[in-house]
Amino acid sequence: MFLRAIGRPLLAKVKQTTGIVGLDVVPNARAVLIELYTKTLKEIEAVPEDEGYRKAVESFTRHRLSVCKEEEDWEAIEKRLGCGQVEELIEEAQDELTLIAKMIEWDPWGVPDDYECEVIENDAPIPNHVPQHRPGPLPQDFYTTLEGLISESKTKIPPALKE
Repeated sequence: MFLRAIGRPLLAKVKQTTGIVGLDVVPNARAVLIELYTKTLKEIEAVPEDEGYRKAVESFTRHRLSVCKEEEDWEAIEKRLGCGQVEELIEEAQDELTLIAKMIEWDPWGVPDDYECEVIENDAPIPNHVPQHRPGPLPQDFYTTLEGLISESKTKIPPALKE
């Protein structure tokens, strides 16, 4: 019991450097990550439950939090998560908390049901500063396959596609 409670932290490897300029070693990285992930899960509750952003953040944060709670050693956490060093994970978690606050402020999911956005028709002129992507012609195999599929379904190919 003594070795587990007292000895294990003393025997753990001490990280000397991250090897990344400007990113200092965090000696208690596991505790910091647990605190940040717990705070993230609390903050994300302000986002509506059905939003994809909330679902994604909750999913990866819960996974990372469970790994941090299960593993004692920073090396094991890094290996199991496979997302970089614990110090990088700390920066990511801090950035996510900042983004959650911004998303709550911006309220991108709060668009009223009666909101009508402007629809730009295809024949509207494109401003000069907007880059235009004009894909090249499709290979002939594409049209052969398309004709075969359409002939099976008895649907006619519009003349515009037969060029």
